Amino acid sequence: MDLRVMIEPQQGASYDTQLRLAKAAEDLGYSGFFRSDHYLAMGEGDGLPGPTDAWVTLAGLARETERIRLGTMLTAGTFRPPGVLAIQVAQVDEMSGGRIELGLGAGWFAAEHTAYGIPFPSARIGRLAEQLEIVTGMWATPVGSTYDFAGKYYTLTDCPALPKPAQSPVPIILGGLGPTRTPDLAARFADEFNVPFASVADSAAQFGRVRAALAEHGRPEIVLSNALVLCVGRDDAELARRAAAIGREVDELRTNGVAGSPAEAVDKLGHYAQAGSDRVYLQVLDLHDLDHLALVADQVRPQL
Repeated sequence: MDLRVMIEPQQGASYDTQLRLAKAAEDLGYSGFFRSDHYLAMGEGDGLPGPTDAWVTLAGLARETERIRLGTMLTAGTFRPPGVLAIQVAQVDEMSGGRIELGLGAGWFAAEHTAYGIPFPSARIGRLAEQLEIVTGMWATPVGSTYDFAGKYYTLTDCPALPKPAQSPVPIILGGLGPTRTPDLAARFADEFNVPFASVADSAAQFGRVRAALAEHGRPEIVLSNALVLCVGRDDAELARRAAAIGREVDELRTNGVAGSPAEAVDKLGHYAQAGSDRVYLQVLDLHDLDHLALVADQVRPQL
């Protein structure tokens, strides 16, 4: 099983904090460093020093890392028009030397839209479908040709469809627990499908729906993944300290995340692998605890 690092910087993280964690993840051999795309802290906390934009941050990381893959889990489709998003992702992919992956979702957190004056339309899944068609269509348009699109929500006319990303194509990640439309979109557009913060049983069921949709569309298998909170300790005291640092209870984390001793983490990840997961994004909530990443790299990953 492949392990990647995922962070939630809207809870409070400067660019330098994110860079330090990304470089540590790269040095420790994790295959990817992904961040959320949010502008407002959730739950308790003031989110200081304030939000950082996902694609501005990734552009910086693209120039300051060398090997690790970078991306969003997941970009909010409500934040950027699809033509603008296609330009941004293509540019950052070129800046990284072809290491970018685009996780794209419909957008769901109404409060951040209200806080920053961002429209929060209805029919977001329908908009997401058009966004996916536009972004992938622009990238696939040959240089020298133009791209046109006339949909219900978006219209593009004589678009030069530039710049092109370094990769052809940039991997697309979709995700969620929607039972019908989400698997169908994945079967049409995705290179990877992610089930976030769900049980083994619920993950297996959603993976089954995605496989059925892929078969219906005549597409081969794609990468199936999970996102799960991480809290691992060498002993009970270290585990309790890490749980307290993120405001969670140890028993709850053992139930809902990759938590406990290294052996327990290996066992939990094994259950997700049996459910069909090829990759897990480990949600790291304490961005200053680099030893946490080192422990998992040293004592968990080699046993997978």
